[in-house]
Amino acid sequence: MPLTMNREVFVTCAVTGSGGTQDRSPHVPRSPEQIADSAIAAAKAGAAVVHCHVRDPETGAPSRDLGLYREVTDRIRASDVDVVLNLTAGMGGDIVFGGVEAPFPVSAGTDMVGATERVAHIAECLPEICTLDCGTMNFAEADYVMTNTPGMLRAMGQMMTDMGVKPEIEAFDTGHLWFSKQLVAEGILAPDALVQLCMGVPWGAPDDLNTFMAMVNNVPPEWTFSAFGLGRNQMAYVAASVLAGGNVRVGLEDNLWLEKGVLATNAQLVERAVGVIEGMGARVIGPAEVREKLGLVKRAPRDDLREARRVVAPVAETNTSGRKTCPECGHLFRGKGWDGIDTHWHLKHEGIMSFDQAWPSIEAGTYKSSK
Repeated sequence: MPLTMNREVFVTCAVTGSGGTQDRSPHVPRSPEQIADSAIAAAKAGAAVVHCHVRDPETGAPSRDLGLYREVTDRIRASDVDVVLNLTAGMGGDIVFGGVEAPFPVSAGTDMVGATERVAHIAECLPEICTLDCGTMNFAEADYVMTNTPGMLRAMGQMMTDMGVKPEIEAFDTGHLWFSKQLVAEGILAPDALVQLCMGVPWGAPDDLNTFMAMVNNVPPEWTFSAFGLGRNQMAYVAASVLAGGNVRVGLEDNLWLEKGVLATNAQLVERAVGVIEGMGARVIGPAEVREKLGLVKRAPRDDLREARRVVAPVAETNTSGRKTCPECGHLFRGKGWDGIDTHWHLKHEGIMSFDQAWPSIEAGTYKSSK
């Protein structure tokens, strides 16, 4: 594709990520309040989109807790600042092998769950955008593999499309773009796909310009792309992506530093990116224009799921670990209490009985399986 500079650019701020950065900078937000506040500050600085993970508020470790995602969502939606919400769906596909001579059993840090559970918080929070990591990849750590099989991606992508949430393809290499095109060809993803080109993440696509242009040249012309580079190349990739016709991503997920020796905040990184974009003669567009451009709809989180999450009393169908199981199919829920039962039911058992009808008997421990 020819180089045509983008003159109307949107900025995504990747607020906190899931990497082990929580102890390397005091500015990396941990709690839902901190994550939401940092996202709102980034929006005020010029970010039209905020991309959010959640962390354990005490340890800063990455989390998939639905309650944390819901609190972040509610806080951002309740603020007086409009911003497009982009939640990760990348968690739950992590394998840490035991070592080169004994890969099994897998080690601590492994977190592998099904497609329904990986998107449970998306179904509850209903952001405009959520991520879809379109491939399996070795990461920098010796024995860690980010795992996303074709079957898993087809299932997750279809669920996102059915929810009305736009998937943001995360492409860490050209093969990920190849498979993403296949998802579009199969009708799982819409033809006007959104893709993030992830540069310099070991061991995906390196962040040299030749590789970057190979990635850009594999993006279909009807798609919208954004790009980022890790660490000290973050701002260089702001300029490179705009020049190549794309949009930009900055934030503490990808880079902790404003300049040598100066730790950044998310708002400062967004401000610096806005300065680069405007210095190139382009215009930074806001969330309303992004929604129009990408065909996004801003929605409130689902109230019926919120009611289900308020259950705190002990109920039947608990396995020996104290975790809940679906009384219809035996699916084991990994969250606290009944976290995920609502989404699981909507996606798997709505044809048997609506969740609103089933929930009272599930809550009371009297539900009878149809099997």
